[in-house]
Amino acid sequence: MGSPQGSLEFSARDQDWAVLIGRMAQGDQSALSTLYDSTARLVYGLVLRIVNEAPSAEEVLLDVFSQVWRQAGQYDGKRGAPLAWIMTIARTRAIDRVRSTRQEQQRRDPLDTVQAVRSESADPEQDSVISERRFIVRQALAELAPEQRQVIELAYYSGMSHSEIAATLGQPLGTVKTRTRLGMMRLREALAPVLGGSQ
Repeated sequence: MGSPQGSLEFSARDQDWAVLIGRMAQGDQSALSTLYDSTARLVYGLVLRIVNEAPSAEEVLLDVFSQVWRQAGQYDGKRGAPLAWIMTIARTRAIDRVRSTRQEQQRRDPLDTVQAVRSESADPEQDSVISERRFIVRQALAELAPEQRQVIELAYYSGMSHSEIAATLGQPLGTVKTRTRLGMMRLREALAPVLGGSQ
């Protein structure tokens, strides 16, 4: 792994987490414990919001940190903050769990129940539009400055308040509010064509 600071605009806490990930890549299990202790609450909050079930969220949480441990050597600070990287893994694992659970339920449900669910879902054209919009939103998020994307993801994916984000990142409250406001302004500009088209 390169310099833990990466492209550097990271907070002191981000830099600490990047160092821990670097140590994990060298096989340091104590670094994993430290990283888990300082980020597990945030990760669990995101996972629980997606899977909506505490036992499943706890299992996914363990899966997430197992993957973080295995892929620590692949983390690149130039591509994003440590927490954003961990949250991306968490979001992916949680969505995978939801899909897996849904498929299992469909296998167990009577055929008529499955057909009823399908008949209530959006038509293929609508699915395509929704999928395209999600892609555009993800692209817009990816184009934000790392520090702006981080606070917006914590607010919207983890449901954290400005004060909680400030405490988590070790940043002044005013800084967090400014980054959120600037990030949202840039998002609105990027998404203006999509939002306009939906009206």
